Amino acid sequence: MLKQLVTDYLRTRRALGFELEAPERMLYDFAAFAKERGETHVLAATAIDWAAEGRTASVRHHRLQRLVLFARHVRAEDPRHEVPSHHVFPRVPRQIVPHIYSPDEARRLIEAARTLGAPSSMRVLTAQTFFALLFATGLRVSEAMALDLDDVTPQGLLIRKTKFQKTRLVPLHETAREGLDRYLQRRRAIGTPPSSLFLGSRGQRLAHNSARKMFVQMREVAGLEKPPGQLQPRIHDIRHTFAVRALEACPDGRDRVAQHMLALATYLGHTHVADTYWYLQATPRLMRDIADRVQAAFTTEGWS
Repeated sequence: MLKQLVTDYLRTRRALGFELEAPERMLYDFAAFAKERGETHVLAATAIDWAAEGRTASVRHHRLQRLVLFARHVRAEDPRHEVPSHHVFPRVPRQIVPHIYSPDEARRLIEAARTLGAPSSMRVLTAQTFFALLFATGLRVSEAMALDLDDVTPQGLLIRKTKFQKTRLVPLHETAREGLDRYLQRRRAIGTPPSSLFLGSRGQRLAHNSARKMFVQMREVAGLEKPPGQLQPRIHDIRHTFAVRALEACPDGRDRVAQHMLALATYLGHTHVADTYWYLQATPRLMRDIADRVQAAFTTEGWS
């Protein structure tokens, strides 16, 4: 019964434009958890027990929050469902400091793709092109994986209905275009049925798990592994790196800075420019530049 309710709930919310990939996994997992207990309705105690199985405080918080939304939805039709308190596992402030790749680290990471197979293999070429494209464009990993051959246009990459159900055009630098064209020559020659730009080892669309396995091996070969217990560089940090480098190139002048930030937010596909400002934390150079510009502004205006 709960499994069918989850299916109906997901269908309703997706009709409103939500993707719900993570909630889908979690809610079906909860339905199985409750079924093992012989329960057909959402019970607060069971919900909390299930959420408590999350490995981290953040995961426990998100499991419970998503279940609370579902419980409120189904309780509207059947009061036998209970809505657990959403305060049991409080929100954990985001504390992850992204790894900002230096130009040398980025180069070493791409070069490490050569160790994934024979030098001329499609797997090596796919890894090199995929990760180089992330560095060159700042795309979300999911956006790059979802690219089809037809999404590569003379004007740039067409990113279709992604995280916030928006479509945008991402221009490509000339060097990025050249690298992508080299890959496309091999990709189109393969002629496999999928329309996807990047292919996995079995000829299907490149999956997140496959990309992550390639990345972990490349990271180790490139010498980017950190000591045990420390946060390792992530694929998503490539997007952070792109944003930070773009911000480091921000022009002087309040109006020009505002225009630069708005353009970057649009390019990255952010719904709110405030999401882009979060990247300001990232590098000593960026913070030093900001401090220098603030000091110069104060001096010019007679604050010193």
